[in-house]
Amino acid sequence: MSIFEYNGSALVAMVGKNCLAIASDRRLGVQLQTVATDFQRIFMIHDKLFLALSALASDAQTLHQRLVFRHKLYHLREERDMKPETFASLVSAMLYEKRFGPYFCQPVIAGLGDDDKPFICTMESIGAKELAKDFVVAGTASESLYGACESMFKPDMEAEELFETISQALLSSVDRDCLSGWGGYVYIVTPTEVTERILKGRMD
Repeated sequence: MSIFEYNGSALVAMVGKNCLAIASDRRLGVQLQTVATDFQRIFMIHDKLFLALSALASDAQTLHQRLVFRHKLYHLREERDMKPETFASLVSAMLYEKRFGPYFCQPVIAGLGDDDKPFICTMESIGAKELAKDFVVAGTASESLYGACESMFKPDMEAEELFETISQALLSSVDRDCLSGWGGYVYIVTPTEVTERILKGRMD
């Protein structure tokens, strides 16, 4: 089993009309054994920027702490929040710095940039970015997430429809992956508010 599959995870970010959604499953496992059913993989960097980290849970928590520290330094110096594109470049650079002993993490970054334009991207463990205009996925459930998102996504969805779409895609995908599951966390980000919702899986 790959170290990227050790804890299991499912992450997805999706773009709507001047809004975006980011979602993750809630399972923390050690291979096939479930350890926790309320594990948080999505972190708020600021009101319009979110980071989700899949793969090895201990590396994800370490990387999150370092990125929060870097963002706070930026905020002190610049007196403003980081744009999503800038933050993605920071994450990419930090991962590439450690390329000979990498963090076993696959980040998903989602945020609203200038004019509240949605930005989403993912990257591999040494920082090669993959940008998208519709959706990005990561984790052990990524194959089934690709299929579900391909069939359900449509452009310019309003916030409520976007929530429904990303939730159905996540729940149907984790049912097909034994290393992720137990419902999910979904964040809907609009120019005026952030909404967090918890999805219950079939076992809850």
